[in-house]
Amino acid sequence: MAKKAVASLQKGGGKEYTKVVLTAKSAKTGAYTFKESMVHNDKVKDVVAAATK
Repeated sequence: MAKKAVASLQKGGGKEYTKVVLTAKSAKTGAYTFKESMVHNDKVKDVVAAATK
C-alpha cells in the first residue's frame, strides 16, 4: 500500500515531500513505535532535530 501512496506523489509537486519515519521506544514495555509523516524537503532537518530532543 505504501508503494501506491509514494507513486501517486511522484506526479506534480509530490517530489517536494519526503516520508519521515520516526521511532520511539516505550519505557514501560520496551516496544518500539513508529510515527510516519510526509514533510516538505526544506523542513526534514527541523523535524528530525525536534524528535531527537
